[in-house]
Amino acid sequence: MNRLSVAALALLAFACGPRSTQAGNAAPAEKPASPVAAAPADPKAPVAKYNGGTITTSDLDDYVKSSAQKLEREHDQRMYELRKAGLDALLAQKLVEAKAKKEGLTPEALLKRDVQDKLPKPSDQEMKALYDQASAAGQQLPPYEQVKPQIATYIQNQRAQDAVRAYYDKLRAEAKAEVLLPAYQPPRVAVAAEGPAKGPADAPITIVEFSDFECPFCSKGEEVIQQVLAKYPGKIKLVYRDFPLPFHSHAQKAAEAAHCAGEQGKYWEMHGKLFANQKALDEASLKGYAKEIGVDEAKFGKCLASGEKAKDVEANKKAGEAVGVTGTPAFFVNGMLLNGAQPLDAFTALIDAELKNAVAKK
Repeated sequence: MNRLSVAALALLAFACGPRSTQAGNAAPAEKPASPVAAAPADPKAPVAKYNGGTITTSDLDDYVKSSAQKLEREHDQRMYELRKAGLDALLAQKLVEAKAKKEGLTPEALLKRDVQDKLPKPSDQEMKALYDQASAAGQQLPPYEQVKPQIATYIQNQRAQDAVRAYYDKLRAEAKAEVLLPAYQPPRVAVAAEGPAKGPADAPITIVEFSDFECPFCSKGEEVIQQVLAKYPGKIKLVYRDFPLPFHSHAQKAAEAAHCAGEQGKYWEMHGKLFANQKALDEASLKGYAKEIGVDEAKFGKCLASGEKAKDVEANKKAGEAVGVTGTPAFFVNGMLLNGAQPLDAFTALIDAELKNAVAKK
């Protein structure tokens, strides 16, 4: 069976490696690339000099450390996604081949019979509704009759995707197929769990969150974290660390305000107020929230005005940069990074695996 035809129909294929060429028209062999000199192993070895000064390998490695870590994580995750998608495509191919052989058909004939021939054609009503929806959304479109064939093709392709996925799922169920490829696990890094915390000190799961009170994605992340805490009562220790982004003009002072409230035992109360009021984080509003949560207003105001908590905020940000944080929110689940406003399922996958491992080790 032609693997490309089935994979294309299944919409699961990945094109890997060089494409084959027809006989007599083979591509010429590529000239080997010139070897690249390895970076000096000695961290003190110079890599640049200027006006009597020197930049060492260590200086360079420290300068690019955060970006390098990010690239390594992205590479590892994309490689896993490539392998997982490739496995899905290969499994689909094998299942289709097996069923086609059993029924005395070619794989192409099987897919035509079971999928393509069963797809209903789009009705005029469906096509016109889609056209009107796009027009109402502000898209500038040619007259309906002119683009009607393209609309029909679009709807048919969407139906084909859904039908192929459903057919593939049916074949997997019939074959009792199992995917044994381990789930992706981000690399584990050492992240200091220092700062305001909630949950048992000896909890089996520690989540260190680097976040920004003015970041809208962080607000979404906050909602998911509350779901995580509710789902795993007594099993999560949450540590919040500041990572105010430079283009959020109120994020720095908001972070300081939370620490000032924390001096009076009201950190998490202020934390909640700040995320609930992201569009009002000026100093007057911060003082208003302090009054609402019941802290000593004079003491809070003095703390906020002095900027004494700026050093704590800066220490948190530097700690984040040291472990590769470049944006917010960033969550480290027992040292494994979940980057961005991830859904509950993403946390559940890591947490369940960690809890299972913890039980196995006992």
